Amino acid sequence: MRICSLLPSNTEIVYALGLGDRLVAVTHECDYPPEATKKAIVTSSALPHDARRSIEIHNAVNYHLHQGSSIYHIDTDTLKRVSPDLILTQELCEVCAVSYSLVEKACRLLDGGPKIVSLEPNTLEDILSNIQQVGRLTDREAEAQEVVAGLRRRIDKVASTATQSAYRPRVFCLEWIDPPMAAGHWVPEMVSLAGGYDGLGKAGENTYTLSWEKVRDYAPEIMVVMPCGFSVARALEEREILTQMSWWGELPAVKEGKVFVVDASSYFNRPGPRIVGGLEILAQIIHPELFSPTSPKEAVAKLA
Repeated sequence: MRICSLLPSNTEIVYALGLGDRLVAVTHECDYPPEATKKAIVTSSALPHDARRSIEIHNAVNYHLHQGSSIYHIDTDTLKRVSPDLILTQELCEVCAVSYSLVEKACRLLDGGPKIVSLEPNTLEDILSNIQQVGRLTDREAEAQEVVAGLRRRIDKVASTATQSAYRPRVFCLEWIDPPMAAGHWVPEMVSLAGGYDGLGKAGENTYTLSWEKVRDYAPEIMVVMPCGFSVARALEEREILTQMSWWGELPAVKEGKVFVVDASSYFNRPGPRIVGGLEILAQIIHPELFSPTSPKEAVAKLA
């Protein structure tokens, strides 16, 4: 079986199941594990290369979507050359990956008609189910069961340890900086499992735009900055958007030095195996008295 992955998280699932040798094509954003970058690339971004700031990226994305066009291109010539039997994609978010309709259109050009499977996770359980689904599709059910069992043990360990504290601080997870967006889908669930309370995020629902005034009024005790697709270093480039607000210093999280920037691209935005690493990072942030800092140093930093 020849597999094409059109989402970084799907690529990570494929490798977790030991199917790296069957992966023939990936997206331009697939960077983990490192060997994935050696595969044929079948997508590119339609966004302007000079769109660097959050608001510029946001405006460019909205422009393309309002025009009815995708923010990604598919290299149909390369796709035909690698000739996949199975294409793993998604319909959840047109900002995250090539639109499903564009994938279907491209596949009409391929001989044999590859099987297109859309993975649509909204919760942690959905992510685990997706791993099992890929296992069934690729005759790796035993491997998938083993991977999922290991992830469940880690999730259960975090949840069990977090119950040792009755204190559940108010947490705000910022998934985009300009305009501000509250993290949805699996993130509020992760906050809860890690022993926090997310009063702005909507579990199992889409990320949404909110006003900075709503953040101010919520008065988070802990703030986690996790812009979609950003590393810690990339997110820190826009710290002044936060710190220049007149009321910034009044937030409890700021007063207590509990504003954290995380590697969102690796551990929070991608619904794959590493999402459990994100849960463990949140646990260490929310309850440092219960969880030892075991995450990679580059995965989290305090916002000075």
